[in-house]
Amino acid sequence: MEHFIVSARKYRPQTFKDVVGQQAITNTLLNAIENNHLAQALLFTGPRGVGKTSCARILAKTINQEGHENPDEDFAFNIFELDAASNNSVDDIRSLIDQVRIPPQVGKYKVYIIDEVHMLSQAAFNAFLKTLEEPPKHAIFILATTEKHKIIPTILSRCQIFDFKRITVTDAKNHLMQVAEQEGITADEDALQIIAQKADGAMRDALSIFDRVVSFSGKNLTRQAVTENLNVLDYETYFKTTDLILQNNIPQLLLEFNEILAQGFDGHHFIAGLASHFRDLLVCKNQATINLLEVGEQTKAKYLEQSQKAPHPFLVRGIELANDCDLKYKTSRNQRLLVELCLMQLASVLTKDGEKKKTSLT
Repeated sequence: MEHFIVSARKYRPQTFKDVVGQQAITNTLLNAIENNHLAQALLFTGPRGVGKTSCARILAKTINQEGHENPDEDFAFNIFELDAASNNSVDDIRSLIDQVRIPPQVGKYKVYIIDEVHMLSQAAFNAFLKTLEEPPKHAIFILATTEKHKIIPTILSRCQIFDFKRITVTDAKNHLMQVAEQEGITADEDALQIIAQKADGAMRDALSIFDRVVSFSGKNLTRQAVTENLNVLDYETYFKTTDLILQNNIPQLLLEFNEILAQGFDGHHFIAGLASHFRDLLVCKNQATINLLEVGEQTKAKYLEQSQKAPHPFLVRGIELANDCDLKYKTSRNQRLLVELCLMQLASVLTKDGEKKKTSLT
């Protein structure tokens, strides 16, 4: 049996071109290397799974490769990684400072990557200050953290700071498409879109979810398989619910909500999703804002179709009602009744002939 490597490790970026969604940072670092303008202390900060440690490793490899005959050399002996979560004492930092003084045997630079640097103790930070301010010519420090606010200002002032952003849904989806292609997996665009949204800006999370869903459904990744495995309410549920609201079909609407609860979904999650759905329909009303809709082409066509049926005042009122229900949900003693009442109010915003009810909108 062949050893399985998780996608997050298998497809870890090896060059700056491979890094997803951080073009501004990768371009800055490449220009700094080319122009010999690289700072000796860098701080990479941003959410988890967006490429901080990967960029640090690529940078360490790139600066040593310049002028070296063998392009495949990885300079593993020049790169030192310290996990500050488990090595956060003064002694750990002192032993690192002692190592810094020794120049590299191969290549130009010794690169010290300190991960989760905010976990260092106050004393360890203080021991590190002088070395960080005046490191030897051959040493470069790359500090990585998810919590910049926990790092003392004296450390921050000595570093060049790079803020990594969350990966957009589109970038994550496009990268997953490439991974699926390389793995020989047939995947629906909508299926990958849902995975990208669920990952919430973290590429590593997106790849982990992708692995999980592939284990569940095999080589053919459908939207239904993804929603089933991740237990998320897909677009179809909200399209159906909105159609019933627009038809003023309260009995069927309550039965639909009962079915959603029977599948194990939370009423709070459903009503928050409905508010987002109304927002997306509102976005489709104007050609200028249509790009704010982060969905696949097939789903976008459905949104455009339904947005034509839903009047503008209804959508605005619908967002207000759903948002109000969302806010009251946690404090309500009868949460199911609260959501049902909200659905009945939504269905009553319009009369059957499409005219606004005066009483509903006053």
